Amino acid sequence: MAASNLRFASISWQQGLRFTAGAPGGPTITLDGDGEVAPSPVVALLMAAGTCAGSDVVLILEKMRIRLTEFRIEVTGTRRETEPKRLVALQFAFHLRGEGLDEAKARRAIDLSLEKYCSVVASLAPDIPIGYDVDVG
Repeated sequence: MAASNLRFASISWQQGLRFTAGAPGGPTITLDGDGEVAPSPVVALLMAAGTCAGSDVVLILEKMRIRLTEFRIEVTGTRRETEPKRLVALQFAFHLRGEGLDEAKARRAIDLSLEKYCSVVASLAPDIPIGYDVDVG
């Protein structure tokens, strides 16, 4: 496997269940296992899925010559109640505004991201249903 296919993360324990994490030598974020002073690991996973899909949507809409003026994503993850409390469903809510944007174009970009391009979503267990709602203005 080529080195360009590898990604690295370095995680350093701070105290309690708090860690700083990031690519070696790059910017870091704080994660908190309790979710009290920073996002929890599961919330960070939701953030990663939303950011990954959002990045794809931006790039796809740019290729469609859509100029976004506003874009917000909410991601809801449903977890099992028993251990391991893994995600069992994901629901995205995409809120987009832009010049020349209509619902069909937004849905096309979102479908391409969630079904083909988003590496984070593709890395999740295949039995996790993924749905979305879209609000275009």
